Amino acid sequence: MLYASIYMLLRLAINLAVLRSSPDAERDLEILALRHQVAVLRRQVKRLDLLPADRMILAALGSRLSPRRLLFSPATLLRWHRELVRKHWSAFGLRPRRGRPPISDELRELILRLGRDNPRWGDRRIQGELLKLGYHVSATTIRGILRRHRVPPAPRRDGPTWAQFLAAHAGAVLACDFFTVDTVLFRTLYVLVFLEISSRRILYANCTAHPNAAWVAQQARNLTWELNQLEAPIQLAIHDRDSKFVDEFDDVLRAEGAKVALTPFRCPKANAHCERMIKTLRHEAPDWLLIFGERHLCLVLRQYVDHYNRQRPHLALDLRPPEPATSSGSGPVLRQQRLFGLINEYSRAA
Repeated sequence: MLYASIYMLLRLAINLAVLRSSPDAERDLEILALRHQVAVLRRQVKRLDLLPADRMILAALGSRLSPRRLLFSPATLLRWHRELVRKHWSAFGLRPRRGRPPISDELRELILRLGRDNPRWGDRRIQGELLKLGYHVSATTIRGILRRHRVPPAPRRDGPTWAQFLAAHAGAVLACDFFTVDTVLFRTLYVLVFLEISSRRILYANCTAHPNAAWVAQQARNLTWELNQLEAPIQLAIHDRDSKFVDEFDDVLRAEGAKVALTPFRCPKANAHCERMIKTLRHEAPDWLLIFGERHLCLVLRQYVDHYNRQRPHLALDLRPPEPATSSGSGPVLRQQRLFGLINEYSRAA
């Protein structure tokens, strides 16, 4: 303490000697007094409580003075400057935005509901479901809402791009194919499906454990009966060269006036529409169920075919179902579960 007092008296004497030779003695004396007051304040106050205006003034003066002339270090002044810049751009971000108008809270909640209830639906699939309910929302908006609310996207589905090689044909074009499903007891069941390419609807589907010639020919007869009920004539039938498609099967189709076209060997793209429909059918129904037998699989096929034709949106039909059900209701959105809750269908209450 003694050394500090001697040092302060020595500094005061030196400053007084300098003042005597200065023309602006009164101003320098005031500066000396202010410096001493600042030194006193530094000993008494550990941290100063400054207003934003004080920080702005000191930051502006600090750019023209040396760091030793101020109470604060250069790092402190730089930090104040960064905070002022951040607040400036934060206020700039609060300006009114222009662009696409925001969607309503009701529609946002509905999009999140569809995304959470159906983890395998992508943004285009949800867009088609909303279009059926009377909402016109872009896929980009749906994707952004799901991302902001941390709803993970549906996995991407890989698949080939089909050439529209059947566009020149008039009338009904029919495609058919087999696929297999393994039961719980590792028994293989064979499923035969028929797809009308022009309307993308599944005309008929059935399964068996023994796809012999008699059974396959009978499915062709059942198909022709369904076509007569629907009043949908066929002019071309496409299937691969599987040995299960016997001559009797083709004879039944030719008797109805249809031409039978066989796809090339090992060329599934030649029957791309039916192959893609089978992939969708497998991915949305049998792959998520334990099939116990033939009757169980037939029940699953009937329910899914009805859902596919009446409720499921299709990309080739502008996100419309092949046989859209008329809904004139304007009430709240209701959910109906199919296949024991595996598939959800939404419609307006009357």
